Parts: sequence; structure tokens; C-alpha cells
Amino acid sequence: MHGLAHILPLMLANTVLPTAPAVDPGIQVAEPEMHATGTEIVGGEEDRYDRMTLPVHIGEHGPFRFLLDTGSQSTVLSTALADQLALPPGQSRTIISIAGPKEVRTAEVERILLGKRSYFGLEAPLLERNHIGADGILGIDSLQGQRVLVDFRDNFIAVNDTEKLAADRDFDIVVRARRRGGQLIMTHADIDGKRTRVIIDTGSDITIGNRALQRALSRRGAIIETVLQSATGQRLPAQMGFAERLSFGEVSITNVAIAFADAAPFKALELDKRPALMLGMRELRVFRRIAIDFSKRKVLFDLPPEFEFEKPRGFAF
Repeated sequence: MHGLAHILPLMLANTVLPTAPAVDPGIQVAEPEMHATGTEIVGGEEDRYDRMTLPVHIGEHGPFRFLLDTGSQSTVLSTALADQLALPPGQSRTIISIAGPKEVRTAEVERILLGKRSYFGLEAPLLERNHIGADGILGIDSLQGQRVLVDFRDNFIAVNDTEKLAADRDFDIVVRARRRGGQLIMTHADIDGKRTRVIIDTGSDITIGNRALQRALSRRGAIIETVLQSATGQRLPAQMGFAERLSFGEVSITNVAIAFADAAPFKALELDKRPALMLGMRELRVFRRIAIDFSKRKVLFDLPPEFEFEKPRGFAF
């Protein structure tokens, strides 16, 4: 990415203040059991912003509650946890949150355990726990080469190799994505007739759109002034608005609440010139479950039981 030689692009958990307008999203449409060997299945919990947290061990210590954030390019620890475990300090670095760059401390983490799966040799940025809302953030640096399944109905998270965790045919919608900066981006989604690039962001309670999308939808609906708060503690002015529908393939999410802002990750990922958004948990929870396959560059969706059609359906964009 241009101009980012000394910047770690990091998309962090976001909170919108005040609460977004209370109009529930829905789905419009034109499971097997999983006990694969080696699959790490951990019970998920919802935080006060409806995001998913999961138990993580640091070496022999834990478990600690980490936020699953597919919008974050790096795994993060709270400063309090790093101090509690007396982790050796790493080099300070600049990270990019939704509100822009910030220099932070880091800590050297020898081993992180998710179930029986281990990740070694991380240098994790440190942020304040009251800004994160958890003991840490599990980012996509710990998930590369894996398929991550989030089951909203049964409230669990599973991580494993692609071929061992839920076949594509077990999902209603399969969307091919492109990789940029470690992120998977759905490039052919549609919001109210406007082609839009979409990142799945499990670390955000709401959906965030860039200014290009706001301009494309400028004639639609009222705007409510609000503020976004990042996991770095920085704040960013935003305007809340609604889109009638977000579509990919033959599925549409209706009543999509969007916080429009000059969020720095859009520029870091070169997504600031054309309509793009980070799809947050408010909208993602309308699905029964979702899977993000970082190895095969796919995003998979399962619909609630009340929406049925002939399976499988795949959409390659």
C-alpha cells in the first residue's frame, strides 16, 4: 500500500455514540453437524455492543476474553493484561484506527492459544482495556490460512483449515472475495443500486461507510450527527443514515444503518475513492452463521431457517 512503509494498518473495534436509530435489519431472498478433527470450537459471548468475544490463553495464563475482529489486521492486547503478565516490551509503532494514526506501545507475545491451536511470536500493539472493551483483540494476523466460522444461533466460533471446517455446499451463499492488505473484500456488492466494496467487520457494532458511498446515496433519507470511538480512544465525527438494501448475489439485507465517516482504514486499503463499507455486527446478525475463508478468499453465509431455497448457491465476483 502506498505511503505505509512505517504504518501498521489496523482496523479496530468501533462504537457509535449515541445509539443508532432502532430499525431492525432483515433479509430478503429471490445445516450439518461439524465435528471435524482438529477443529477448535469455542463458546462465544456477546459484549455490550453485540460483538463476539472468545476465550484465549497467553502462554499458561488465562483464559482471557478477546474480541474477534475480522476488521483488524493485528492481534492486540490490553495494556493492563500485558502489565499483569509482565510481557517484554517490543518496539513502539504507529497503527491506524478508524480515526487515524496513533503511536502505541507493543509487547512480545511468545504464544497465544485459541482452544488447542497455538500462534507464536507475535508483537502485539497495546491499547487501553476500557477502549477495547475486552482483554484483547484477535485480529486476522492470527487467522490467515484458516476458515473462521461464527455461529450466531448456537453462539460459538470455530477455527480450522478450510478442508476440515464446513464445506461450501453447507452454506446458502458463497461469495468470492479479493485480498488486499490481508483483508478479504467483496467487490461486487450493491447498496441501493450503487456497486460497493464490502469488508466483514466483526469488531464493529455498526456498519461504517466511506464518503464516496455517502455521496452516491446523498439524496436518500435524513442524516443524524454522531461520533465514532475507536479502540485507540480517538473519536471521529460521523453521520448516521439508512440504505434500503445491501445486496450480494440473490440475498439482500434491508434497513441497513450506516455511519458515514472519513475512516482512515478506507484510505489505507485504497478504498476511499469509490463506495465501500465495513459491514458490522448489527447487519451480520441477521444471518444464522457466517464463515470467512482466508485461505480460499471466500465469504460464506447461512440464512435463518425461515428463508429456504435450493442449495447450494455460489456467486463469484
